[in-house]
Amino acid sequence: MAEAPDNPANTRDWAALIRAKLAGTAPRHAPADWILPGMSAADGEIYRRALPAAPTPAAVLIPIVEGERPTILLTERASGLRTHAGQVSFPGGHIEASDPSPAAAALREAHEEIGLEAQLVSVAGFLPDHIVITGFRITPVVGFVRAGFTLRPDRQEVQSTFEVPLDYILDPGNFRLQRRRLIRSGAEVAFWDIPFEGRTIWGATAGILLTLHHLCVGPLPFEHGAGAAAGQAAR
Repeated sequence: MAEAPDNPANTRDWAALIRAKLAGTAPRHAPADWILPGMSAADGEIYRRALPAAPTPAAVLIPIVEGERPTILLTERASGLRTHAGQVSFPGGHIEASDPSPAAAALREAHEEIGLEAQLVSVAGFLPDHIVITGFRITPVVGFVRAGFTLRPDRQEVQSTFEVPLDYILDPGNFRLQRRRLIRSGAEVAFWDIPFEGRTIWGATAGILLTLHHLCVGPLPFEHGAGAAAGQAAR
């Protein structure tokens, strides 16, 4: 991965900026605040028509690993899963009735899926809910993870884990516009992908990372021209 020395994404203290931007935030579940992950307003209207009327509440943890060069910890889902098999994702899942909050659900799921201990995570705040065509309303919980942890992935759910430098995600040059066909409606819509070391981050995961990019940097320089603005991270 080549790094341009004059790229501010390689020099800014992104962790401090994220903490400042998210300080005092709370989950936002109102439909007016929902973000469609990584697509244009026009494509969003196509996508909305395929959405369920009552999406299932879910939460994911965006684990930012602290260090000299912070990273985002991601999982690659097991190939035998019924949904999203083999996809790159954040640790997370359904919000259960026993979970007191979306943050508690995200931390519980991260422990169950990859063995990440909740006491190592400092929750910084929340991004707006993302609604996905598979029927979930996802609350992204941003947490900073102390380095030195040991992961114990549940191999029935997680095939592997890997880390992507935070400054890589916040570099607009690493987003790539792709078109995909929706399974339910057959309509073709544009999404942003993030290629990284032979993997492709796409779907809701890429959409949530694009929202994080909006929060820290703003829209991609070429985003409006490509017709794929993905909703504002802060309203």
